[in-house]
Amino acid sequence: MTVVGLDDTDSRERGMCTTYLATLVADAIEAAGGRVDRRLLVRLNPAVEYKTRGNAALALHTDLDPEDALALAVDELEPLAETDDPRTSPGVVVAPGDPAAVPADVSSFTTRAIRSLVATDDAVELAEAAGYAHRGWDGGRGRIGALAAVGAWAALDEWTYEHIAYREFDRCGTPRDVDRDSVFDAAADHYPAAWDTVDTVEGQAVCVPNAPGPILHGIRGDDADAVASLSAAIESEPVERRATFLTNQGTDVHLREGSLDELEADGAYRVDGVVASDPETRRGGHVFFELAPPEASAGDGDDTASDGADAVTCAAFEPTKRFRDRVRALRPGDELTVCGEFTDGTLKLEKFAVRSLNRTELVTPTCLDCDRTMESAGRNQGYRCRDCGTTAPGRVEAEVDRDVERGWYEVPPCARRHVAKPLIRGGFDATVHPER
Repeated sequence: MTVVGLDDTDSRERGMCTTYLATLVADAIEAAGGRVDRRLLVRLNPAVEYKTRGNAALALHTDLDPEDALALAVDELEPLAETDDPRTSPGVVVAPGDPAAVPADVSSFTTRAIRSLVATDDAVELAEAAGYAHRGWDGGRGRIGALAAVGAWAALDEWTYEHIAYREFDRCGTPRDVDRDSVFDAAADHYPAAWDTVDTVEGQAVCVPNAPGPILHGIRGDDADAVASLSAAIESEPVERRATFLTNQGTDVHLREGSLDELEADGAYRVDGVVASDPETRRGGHVFFELAPPEASAGDGDDTASDGADAVTCAAFEPTKRFRDRVRALRPGDELTVCGEFTDGTLKLEKFAVRSLNRTELVTPTCLDCDRTMESAGRNQGYRCRDCGTTAPGRVEAEVDRDVERGWYEVPPCARRHVAKPLIRGGFDATVHPER
């Protein structure tokens, strides 16, 4: 068995797509008499500076000789890679042997590439130590993803599917002709086996990209037949070719378990905390609040935190749309589990679970005799009824109606990162409130 890893052949501005290149390499292998047993689409750390949109690396598992597989990969890559873009830095790694039996340091490299930042030199050194052939262009930064893709089958336990339909290549850069109604009808017919095809509230066909590359649409889900069937039901311009990939999309494999005091920049985490400030909507429609460690208190039922020294800023940015209303509904004292990327001192929310709700607040007392709201009797003197003189030592607790319930909340499909797990997939530790 041989594993061919590929990465970083596309461009944000110029298009192309490494999945398309991998599909061409697979076709070339089969044309040369080889067999392709698996096609892997591996999403790496979404915080990487040089990513295009989804930071995907590709791997092909084939029976072709490693030397021949490398030659075919290079022949397909060199004419198509967008190396005129200074951010594009392709790489190929070819590994002989069973993809489930790669060295432990290669599989651990895959996990590191998904959850943190790694250097090109580290990838090259590790590939050479393992005896893998590799090639790089314009610095060859893509060898990071290529090596991570080589180790993915051994490193990862959970896989989903993506079925990609490619447009005729000379149409790249022109508007896609995809019938919107057929997308929404097919999405409804195949949900939830196929997910994140559309955003029913925003009215967006999420599966149809805006980038100038060759993808016509990509369908994600838990069932290979369902994603292929949904794709076939979409009415569109001619499809040049199709491919189904095993992928770590929708698995949350990028999240590390952690605590608020150990967050590292450019990593994604699942952490517990208590809301320590009222959510604030700032310029641009972004919503922010402070999250303190679980042992912290948000005060005696009021709306201000008693100590935010150890708190971390959490944000729901404008593209997360209606998810921001879930965040705005939070109050100090609510206990949460939050998931998201930590960058520039801010945790960018992908989902959160409400563990407990602060259902009380301190209010001015009401006179039991007169049923009138009392007034302040003076600084530190409590409250007094203006009519009958009845006094109270301070504010009293009152129950608050809440617009949020316990359980998990997520960003909508239009804002979901490829690797983030949709709630509809299940396996969460509380009630879920899925977006679709």
